[in-house]
Amino acid sequence: MFHAGKPLEPSIRCDVAAVLETLATVSSRPRYAFMLLNLIAQVAGPDGSAGPWVRRNDGLVSLRDWLCDALTPMAQRGPRSITLAERVESDLARNGLLPGDPEKRRGVIAEEMRARVRTAGKSNLSRAVSELVNAGLLRRHYQGYRVDHRNRGAQRHAVYTLVGDALRLVPGISSTPNLPVQGELALTG
Repeated sequence: MFHAGKPLEPSIRCDVAAVLETLATVSSRPRYAFMLLNLIAQVAGPDGSAGPWVRRNDGLVSLRDWLCDALTPMAQRGPRSITLAERVESDLARNGLLPGDPEKRRGVIAEEMRARVRTAGKSNLSRAVSELVNAGLLRRHYQGYRVDHRNRGAQRHAVYTLVGDALRLVPGISSTPNLPVQGELALTG
């Protein structure tokens, strides 16, 4: 009645099943980590490196801010979003920061909600990136004011580089790396 199916084979571009299996074993939130990998691949260059800046509309935004903003729709679902809006409104009212005009009031509340969601998102992002680094799917370093540096701070911004199977998520990356080939030298004499 049922026919034996053809076993899954890795695609030419990327073995997504292998990436998902790795994420399932190392990540506390594998779906979130996979979305993060895909977003990084979307803005990565041919070498798999993304950041420290991403072009957005008419300007540049830091990679971490862009990733948080891209993942924001996941945080704006259900009752948690309503609870956050109520808490933001009461906090702003308590501090006397809400304008009387209803339109401006909505704008102030929305801006504060965006800031709080981004702050929480950066914490989630850092945790997921650490898991991806430990899994061998991502490398991170910081680039900034004076020199490239492994440690954050001092106006340095994150740069994430996809490695291993995750590197093949980048469009245009082949399944086999282009290794340099040593050429022959012609003897003249």
